[in-house]
Amino acid sequence: MRNLLALLCITGLLGACAMKSSSSLRSKLSYPPTAKVDQVDDYHGTKVADPYRWLEDDNSPQTAAWVEAQNKVTFAYLNQIPERAQLKERLTRLWNFERYGVPFKEGGRYVFSKNDGLQNQGVLYTLKSLDETPRVLLDPNQLSADGTVALGPLSLTEDGRLMAYSTSGAGSDWQEFRVRDIESGRDLPDHLKWVKSSGAAWTKDGRGFFYSRYDEPAATNQLKGVNYFNKLYYHRLGSPQSDDRLVYERPDQKEWLFSGSVTDDGRYLAIHVWHGTDTRNRFFYQDLQQTEARVVELLNDFDASYRFIDNVGGVFYFQTDLDAPRGRVIAIDLAKPARANWREIIAQTAERLQEVNLVHDQFVAVYLKDAQTEVKIHDLDGKWVRRLELPGVGTAAGFAGKRTDTETFYAFTSFTTPSTIYRHDLRTGVSTLFRQPKVEFDPARYQTKQVFYTSKDGTRVPMFITHAKGISLNGHNPTLLYGYGGFDISLTPNFSVSTVVWMELGGVYAVPNLRGGGEYGKDWHDAGTKLRKQNVFDDFIAAAEWLITRRYTSRDKLAISGASNGGLLVGACMTQRPDLFRAALPAVGVMDMLRFHKFTRGWAWTSDYGSPDDPTEFNALLAYSPYHNLKAATRYPATLITTADHDDRVVPAHSFKFAARLQECQRGPRPVLIRIETKAGHGAGKPTSKLIGEIADKFAFLMQELQMKAPVIPRANSSEAATGKP
Repeated sequence: MRNLLALLCITGLLGACAMKSSSSLRSKLSYPPTAKVDQVDDYHGTKVADPYRWLEDDNSPQTAAWVEAQNKVTFAYLNQIPERAQLKERLTRLWNFERYGVPFKEGGRYVFSKNDGLQNQGVLYTLKSLDETPRVLLDPNQLSADGTVALGPLSLTEDGRLMAYSTSGAGSDWQEFRVRDIESGRDLPDHLKWVKSSGAAWTKDGRGFFYSRYDEPAATNQLKGVNYFNKLYYHRLGSPQSDDRLVYERPDQKEWLFSGSVTDDGRYLAIHVWHGTDTRNRFFYQDLQQTEARVVELLNDFDASYRFIDNVGGVFYFQTDLDAPRGRVIAIDLAKPARANWREIIAQTAERLQEVNLVHDQFVAVYLKDAQTEVKIHDLDGKWVRRLELPGVGTAAGFAGKRTDTETFYAFTSFTTPSTIYRHDLRTGVSTLFRQPKVEFDPARYQTKQVFYTSKDGTRVPMFITHAKGISLNGHNPTLLYGYGGFDISLTPNFSVSTVVWMELGGVYAVPNLRGGGEYGKDWHDAGTKLRKQNVFDDFIAAAEWLITRRYTSRDKLAISGASNGGLLVGACMTQRPDLFRAALPAVGVMDMLRFHKFTRGWAWTSDYGSPDDPTEFNALLAYSPYHNLKAATRYPATLITTADHDDRVVPAHSFKFAARLQECQRGPRPVLIRIETKAGHGAGKPTSKLIGEIADKFAFLMQELQMKAPVIPRANSSEAATGKP
């Protein structure tokens, strides 16, 4: 295998070969002028200027011209970096391996996704027995010429005859549902629109399904308009969407979100009621055997998280953090639903309970122990059965199925193990390999360790560090520090082609498990929210300082990266500690903390961030809002901001305004660039070709700014080529 560094050296681009210097590139850098407006807002008596407010109008020709001018500067700069083409070539070669999704079974058939390697979108396959040749069920690459239509949630009827599936175009969060006849491969006339974050829940008879949607927005507000008044509907096959039956709505609660599912026995419609991204929720249900049965508000106190697992007759099982911040399992009998009658089935443990499924009359409980997966199995009474042995230390996900199933599937991955699919027999307790990818790299050359460091307030925080074996702790290793820290989301070991390429370049990859995430349960998450959000930034800064102190890297060799809430993390840390980092890669970040709630579903994030409409929370938000904390004539890290024109989750105005202000404030020659992808969104469903192009640009930027001249790693013999060992 010829690795990237060998390729770069052969082509005369590294080592003793002449590298085009960063200073020569910067000398030609001239930013487009960005107009400023006299916009000042009064927040609880505090006047706050917003001179780039006009960039929020994504429909204006002025904004379009600004985007075009910024992209022209950015790509002119990136095009001059000599390593860029070779980076893209190496990423493309390494990316070209088969990738599988976790199978599920319905109606006597298995369904799973597979990407042959460089396909823009994974293809959906089906088969009736595991030893037969799969056939294509749906190929989303055929739905658009440029691969920008992605497949979303899907659901099969109980008899396996029909499939409701959703698609989204150009990266938008908006979904459209259609129905496919599985045997013929043809779509029925049914077509549903204005759906977001919804699945399709078929009734047992297969005549229709439940889903949630919004009213059709105005044409000018489809990508930035606020999404309120979610509604739960039932769609009857063959009827137009306008005839869909409204099942439940709350005109008095514009922020409530509804998610419906039908129990495996077909008896009940289970309704999760969400309030934005708050981990707490409500739970209602409807008896589908009773004509026009009312919706019963079973859990309506909004006091904890309640995730419906399954039912056995009238007994409902829930995963909850009620009186258990790390999670437990309880049972509620619908015949006597008072709290005094609730039963604890699986008690809280020292580990965070991440997910529970009921398969083969057994609870398959997935835990996190210091951000690494453990799986424990209990019977219906909660009695310990056994531990499900995983192939190694890493991340496992899947374990879906019905109470009557005897098998389940899961994926296992780590920083150096590509996602490998296993079938687990719940009768014997044995896991067998289902699909294993073959990737052109040798994992034996790399290592991952978990360390623990101390944050500003004394909190002990874990961090994964991955790099090539044998590196010297001399302070000269280029290091990429990646973080998220929010919304109860856990960062666990995960394979990425980009991580492998970064390590081939001699880089160290570090991932701290910041507060605000879900690694240790509710208390860990809450410690990084609202008035305590600064803890997240302190944790990230402390991780950087630990890496420098332990001589993994230095300030001149350290870059930080994060996306979405992680983009906010990068923006906040680079404004608070511009001296600590050499380069920054904020992606699709929330940068204006005073107006995030005014676009699409931004209002939903107040559960984590707090609201600018609250005087106390406003002060906390203003104190770290990246856009508002940029200071004139300050030497900030070299920055490549990335966003996309169809991002209707974190609207691109966040990145536009931050880039304009940062270009205005930057002192010295370090570049401030913004890369604005077209026909793309927040990230989900992004075509492979666009992913490769964006990563190549980011790494080329970092190679220039960190002055990376790593030694060539000896290439692997063909006999050593890795297959992604478990």
